[in-house]
Amino acid sequence: MRIDAHHHLWDLSRRPQEWLAELPLINRSFGLDDLPEGFDRTVLVQVLADLDETREFLALAADNPRIAGVVGWVDLTAPDVGDVLDALPAGLVGIRHLVQAEPDPRWLLRSDVQRGIRAVGDRGLVYDLLTLPPQLPAAIELVNAQPNTRFVLDHLSKPPLATGDLADWAADLRELAKAPNVVAKLSGLVTEANWDSWSLADLRPAVEVALEAFGPSRLMFGSDWPVCLLAAPYADVTQAAETLTSDLSSTERAQIFGTTAASVYRLTV
Repeated sequence: MRIDAHHHLWDLSRRPQEWLAELPLINRSFGLDDLPEGFDRTVLVQVLADLDETREFLALAADNPRIAGVVGWVDLTAPDVGDVLDALPAGLVGIRHLVQAEPDPRWLLRSDVQRGIRAVGDRGLVYDLLTLPPQLPAAIELVNAQPNTRFVLDHLSKPPLATGDLADWAADLRELAKAPNVVAKLSGLVTEANWDSWSLADLRPAVEVALEAFGPSRLMFGSDWPVCLLAAPYADVTQAAETLTSDLSSTERAQIFGTTAASVYRLTV
């Protein structure tokens, strides 16, 4: 069972996406019918801090067996966050907030945020970490403070592949990986490199650090489609990940391209 553990959808006729204004290549609607073939099941991930979007994604997943689970959004700081989570329909496997957009690099450590994330973990859901490298120290403190919550690091925390200055990022990633309750996604890397001229050589150092730090059993592939289209087609992103992991055993590759996601998100496959 091959699982794409990270992709998005958006319908501009239903919900504007202001962040797309300067990205004409993807400034259009993308539905499930547009998602290329290649994987048996997928995980649909939130785009906006909008509970209605999460409800719509869950309704879509209920009608489309191709979507194995939804990583949605709730207001983690709301006093009734637990009740909100309990009221959401089946199909929710995780929660994510756009931490990368928070100006406070220690936002994850706010007491109200930690309370919300604890509510996520208490319900057997995963918390997806969407962070930038300067936010990794806070993420490290968070995952150690909440050992009973499962965390998934999206996009390897967006290493600075365009500059190649990976030393600080790599040190923090290795520290984060020491926590056994964290896994990471091999996703979103092509858009952290030079969009027009990236090569496998640009991606390889980050993938090698991730493999060393987490091992194949704690890594999962995600296409980050359609955002990936800024730098590469879906097939090229998939091929890059397969090439960069081609030296692994068949069992290890199966973990990255399906087994890890199924286990961590507790997907019914």
